[in-house]
Amino acid sequence: MECVVTKPNLDVQTAQVYDELRRLANAQLRRERPDHTLSATGLVHEAYLKLAASSTAWEDKAHFLGIAARSMRQILVNHALAHRTEKRGGEWLKLTLTSSLGEIEQSDAALDMLDLDGALKELALLDPRQAKIVELRYFAGLSIEATAEAINLSPATVKREWAVARLFLKRAISS
Repeated sequence: MECVVTKPNLDVQTAQVYDELRRLANAQLRRERPDHTLSATGLVHEAYLKLAASSTAWEDKAHFLGIAARSMRQILVNHALAHRTEKRGGEWLKLTLTSSLGEIEQSDAALDMLDLDGALKELALLDPRQAKIVELRYFAGLSIEATAEAINLSPATVKREWAVARLFLKRAISS
């Protein structure tokens, strides 16, 4: 008797990954200024290329979302750096610090992506877990419950750490 091993349907998996990246990109770009020059499709394609080139094995969907969120963050920061250069007019890339679920208090102040990235790096040095929560909530658009499940914490702990992290980021960016 011959044993036949079949490969998983890569077309279906690719479509699922693409759909998830598209959802993340759309959520991320909704926070950007209306005349942003990077489209959701462009962001998805850059993130997909980055993820495909990576040798990281995804443990589960939450792990994938974390890596995808970090990739999109890096792409947006690089885009902001390029956009800020003198040859491109030196304009600032603006976004607001709000969650996709509307759970963060609305603020009239817009944030610069580079300021946000710097504040997140500071936070990661002080509390890597809080920085991870911000990435999953802000960049991946996960709910409190999904974030808690992704990093094996209780929803109450995630909610508390999320509030502290937001406060830290607001203070770091405003100073």
